[in-house]
Amino acid sequence: MTTLVQSVDWLAVAPPALTALVALAVLVADLFTPEARKPLLGIGAVAGLALALLSLLPLLDGDRATFCVAKSGCSYRADHFALTVQLLVLGGALLTALLSFTAVREQRLPAGEYWFLLLSSAAGAALLPAARDLATLIVALEVATLPSFALVGLRHGERRSAEAALKFFLSSVTATAVTLLGTAFVYASTGSVHLDAIAAALGDVDPQLRTLARVGVVLTLVGFAFKTAAVPFHFWVPDTYTGAPLPVAAYLSVVGKAVGFSGLALVTVRAFPSYGNVWGPALAVLAALTMTIGNAAALRQDPTRPFSAVRLLAWSSVGQAGYLLVPLASAAYTDRPAHAIGATLAYALMYAAVNLGSFAAVALLARGRLADFQGLYARNPALALLLAFFLLCLAGLPPGLAGLFAKLAVFEAAIDAGLGWLAVVTAVNVAIALVYYLRWTASLFRTTPEPATDAGDLPAAGGSTLTAVREKAPVREAAPALATGRPLALVTVLTVCGLLALALSAAPQLILRLADVNLF
Repeated sequence: MTTLVQSVDWLAVAPPALTALVALAVLVADLFTPEARKPLLGIGAVAGLALALLSLLPLLDGDRATFCVAKSGCSYRADHFALTVQLLVLGGALLTALLSFTAVREQRLPAGEYWFLLLSSAAGAALLPAARDLATLIVALEVATLPSFALVGLRHGERRSAEAALKFFLSSVTATAVTLLGTAFVYASTGSVHLDAIAAALGDVDPQLRTLARVGVVLTLVGFAFKTAAVPFHFWVPDTYTGAPLPVAAYLSVVGKAVGFSGLALVTVRAFPSYGNVWGPALAVLAALTMTIGNAAALRQDPTRPFSAVRLLAWSSVGQAGYLLVPLASAAYTDRPAHAIGATLAYALMYAAVNLGSFAAVALLARGRLADFQGLYARNPALALLLAFFLLCLAGLPPGLAGLFAKLAVFEAAIDAGLGWLAVVTAVNVAIALVYYLRWTASLFRTTPEPATDAGDLPAAGGSTLTAVREKAPVREAAPALATGRPLALVTVLTVCGLLALALSAAPQLILRLADVNLF
């Protein structure tokens, strides 16, 4: 007789479980913490995320599975793939938390709610790569996404923030509904929600149910494609990034993408390998459209427009999502799908470090317009050099060798899979992206900066990120001004991201080895 009693390995589930427990502890502690001591909640959140990261160390000795049912499989597996994505997610959340201290203080965000929502989203994001059934995948996706809506709209009374949260919410709810319909179709076709059981059943599905299974496969991908900001599910990105607090935008650009790509990797390569002729071409077309539209929109950003720096990073993240989709599409055409997934993970790790560093640089300068970065080297050489290095990594140019080798891994995946046309499209888009990355980089070193705005001349030092300034644009379009002082947390994030980018550029094999690890 089949038993429904499930084994629980608490060490395996420690990373997401610890993050969730700290989130609840922060929420309860907020009720008893006086206003003057609210910063302690942020310190507790950072400590909790650091503890969750440390809990990954005992799991490095091998695969561990839990929540297992006989003849059905396990719902949670801490394998190499899950641990790599959890490292990316929890590390990104930790840097986001450090980036958030100044925002919470100066924008007067409700501290308890902010840290609770950030930790809750990080817990869902850490759960998703270890999920091995569709039910757990969908729950983890929603736990990672739902707190993000509130984080985007947490600046009470600001119309831009509310509009961004509403657009993010409506588009996400639609994508989730479509995904749930797809998973229902897959379950109806196979009679199982466990990924391994689905893979076995789809290989020999009833001919009368094949059309239903194909439709289910395509619809299931929609929710994860939305999280990756793949075209045509990308339209929420620029408004959401500019309307959200800057640390939240940085979080969505890195952790949100990690959630989407890990989900796509699991449902395609693990659950739907026999339907590669369905999702392979779909992802290849999505990759080509995403990188082309993202880079073209980034190229058209007006440097004098309020928030143009954040909007460029937003559209750049859409373009980068296209590159990340290339190896996933290639996995359908190769006999080494794990190698292709490894290329995506290697690229995602590089992108996480340099993109968080770019957002931290924008936050430290506290300027929303690209024009405000002109001549930055004359005022703050260290910050200008760091930002230039991050941009060159994103562009894939020396000395940003981390980005160069990560892009080479993407090209290799496409060529090995016989997708020559996709490799050509990727190469063209890399060339297009060079224009706006190099244009921004060059402006940092111009010796004749543009005249200052109404806020006055820029001080010599970088500083606090969130002091409002009046520009010639309407008040609701106002960009933040540069204040005095250098917040320690922002400097720490910049330093960590700079060291990571430098280490990955000096020794790119640190991440390229992922492409040779048997992740499944």
